[in-house]
Amino acid sequence: MYEQIVIAGGGQAAVQAVDTLRRKGFTGKLTVVGEEPWLPYQRPPLSKKYLAGTLERERLMIRPAQFYADHNVQAHLGRRVTDVARRERHVRLDDGLVLPYDALVLATGSRPRRLLAPGAELPGVHYLRTIADADRIRAECTPGARLLIIGGGYIGLEVAATARERGMGVTVLEMAERVMNRVTCPQVSSFYEAEHARHGVHIRCHETVRALHGDGHTGRVRAVLTEQGGEYPADIVVIGVGVVPADELARAAGLECENGVVTNGHCGTSDPAVYAAGDCASHLNRQYGRHLRLESVDNAFEQGTTVALNLLGTPTPHDKLPWFWSDQFDLKLIIVGVAHGYDTVILRGAPATRSFSACYLRNGELVAIDSINAPKDQMAARKLIAAHVRPNLDKLADPAIALRDTV
Repeated sequence: MYEQIVIAGGGQAAVQAVDTLRRKGFTGKLTVVGEEPWLPYQRPPLSKKYLAGTLERERLMIRPAQFYADHNVQAHLGRRVTDVARRERHVRLDDGLVLPYDALVLATGSRPRRLLAPGAELPGVHYLRTIADADRIRAECTPGARLLIIGGGYIGLEVAATARERGMGVTVLEMAERVMNRVTCPQVSSFYEAEHARHGVHIRCHETVRALHGDGHTGRVRAVLTEQGGEYPADIVVIGVGVVPADELARAAGLECENGVVTNGHCGTSDPAVYAAGDCASHLNRQYGRHLRLESVDNAFEQGTTVALNLLGTPTPHDKLPWFWSDQFDLKLIIVGVAHGYDTVILRGAPATRSFSACYLRNGELVAIDSINAPKDQMAARKLIAAHVRPNLDKLADPAIALRDTV
């Protein structure tokens, strides 16, 4: 049994590992090191309710401060692990403190991909990942101001929806041919482009940013220029061009990394004393038979639990079906499964009704589903996808037939 466990990271995976360890009887020393000055908190509301000002900061916290005191968890906030000494089994923090461990959990998450364009560091240009980021953006999101969003993924479109509801003028620039192109089919992308347009969001695809220009007097960003010759005025810019795994610590320690910290089916790394969970981990996914790195609250939650159970001596594979969600205006998009490599898309229902699903198949097998305001479909899909079913395509296309009855 381990006596000292250190968790590097202060997000959902970290707090879930803490909760499971203590709830299942771990009585040893438990330490969490988080780079931010706040205890672990929810990130999804940052682009939605928290940015809109309808959710207080205290309600972002996953567990109250008293939880950590009651469970004898030592938290080093605003601190960063700078070095992992695997042979000696200790970590060093940026303030010089050395923490010994019997087992180390890497839950370092991910960070925004930087935009490599002149002017990307101008005042008024923001990324959204932390509470501090959201606070800075919200302070500049005044009614009538012009917001330019670079990137038409989840974050960009969620911020666009929130900003429009706050009365801002919003333009989204996307370099691909459609929004959310990495995660959804063309039919779903078209639906969301139309919905945003209906709410007054201007989406421009096939636009590659060339430079950001600043005001000669204030120094703040004033316009975004594209390779296609476009010039888009802006009072504030939010960049949302994806994230990269925060795996530098693992790489420096000599752990196997490939698009994140490589883990086996039990969330263990190439070092038996080190585990990884959450956005930083590329895990061996049993459902799809390959390594996946998932940026998902649910995945971080499940992997944090899995790591804790394995540390407690209960061999537990990470085999949960991934799912994701996005709230934009009054639309609830829930994605179940991973559509990578699909060859067929079947729509259940009409997009015009604003309640439909897109079913992704590969060689006849249902591998993923996007449901928009269709909760029954996504609930049924969880069991069907996990069972590797091959539904009847005619039944699948008929929304009058329950999804569970299409097999």
